Amino acid sequence: MDPITLSMMLMQLPSVTPLDAGCQQLIADELKKAGFSITHLPKGNTHNLWAVHGQGDPLFVFAGHTDVVPTGDETKWTYPPFEPVVKEGILYGRGAQDMKGAIAAMTVAAIDFVQKYPHHKGRVGLLITSAEEGDDFRDGTPHVIEHLQANNDQIRWCIVGEPSSHAVVGDTIRNGRRGSLKGYLTVNGKQGHVAYPDKADNPIHRAMPALHELTTTEWDQGNEFFPATSFQLANIHAGTGALNVIPGQLKVNFSFRYSTEVTAGQLEQRVRDILDKYPLEYELHFDLSGKPFLTKHGDLLHVAEQAIFAVNQQKTTLSTAGGTSDGRFIAPTGAQVIELGVINDTIHQVNEHVGVTEIEQLTQMYYKVLVGLLS
Repeated sequence: MDPITLSMMLMQLPSVTPLDAGCQQLIADELKKAGFSITHLPKGNTHNLWAVHGQGDPLFVFAGHTDVVPTGDETKWTYPPFEPVVKEGILYGRGAQDMKGAIAAMTVAAIDFVQKYPHHKGRVGLLITSAEEGDDFRDGTPHVIEHLQANNDQIRWCIVGEPSSHAVVGDTIRNGRRGSLKGYLTVNGKQGHVAYPDKADNPIHRAMPALHELTTTEWDQGNEFFPATSFQLANIHAGTGALNVIPGQLKVNFSFRYSTEVTAGQLEQRVRDILDKYPLEYELHFDLSGKPFLTKHGDLLHVAEQAIFAVNQQKTTLSTAGGTSDGRFIAPTGAQVIELGVINDTIHQVNEHVGVTEIEQLTQMYYKVLVGLLS
């Protein structure tokens, strides 16, 4: 099967997170024909697929997700989001860039490789989840990693198929990601009438100086691999909706994207230190959704850069920008992890689309990486 046909077959399945809608079974059926061993690892509402070919070490893994974000108002789409169509070399539909095109590319590349090199070194694996885009992400890739560790399977190299490129496929490889730390703050006051502020305690007024300091603090200056740590207020809520009521409580949600210059524990303590400088009665808890990771130059990056240049004569820039990916769960096992995918300019948007040539080039790159590492 060619990667465009497989992309369209996957995109027809409405796998809005955490649903898989049959995507993984379709992938598993194709891989099984090529001799891959198939293991389904469901957890909760999440579907996970682990497919592997070969014996022993080293273990190379493609990682990706079949779930997609909701479509939004479907009347604003030029073509129905789950009825993929190719027009003038462009494939339209939900998941085109993020990331069913890459799932198809890695599946076809892996099949082509094991057919050409049936006695290849080590193993080729595919780790596919349906819970990357939503709140069930801990039932996805982390669950599969637990399974692999229980079986003493150590990933040496991993390519995550997230859309990493800017203008040409392969012009950017993400060789790391910042950490993600979320905070949930509640500041307590006393509800009352706005005409009698002496009988109330406004938590908004009390919290404003502390929030100002949090938003203007320099947490670090970054380093040669990562930009400086950022702090952003994401949600603020207080009040009953009535304009004559002083609220009794303020809720604030915030988020850090942090570099390797600090730890999550250090950030948590610094936030508490700032809050404690002010007369606040507060409750605070944190959610660490991913530590930062970095893959420095080694055999995986070297082979990937060679594959990219061989396909489109493109030199590659390394980047750690952007949000988070499931690479954050794989890198802590000791694996070299990079993200290499199609152009990232319409993900999560209405009329998401990808160039047909991009998927074809990505398939060739993935194949050449396998040849370079395992042939």
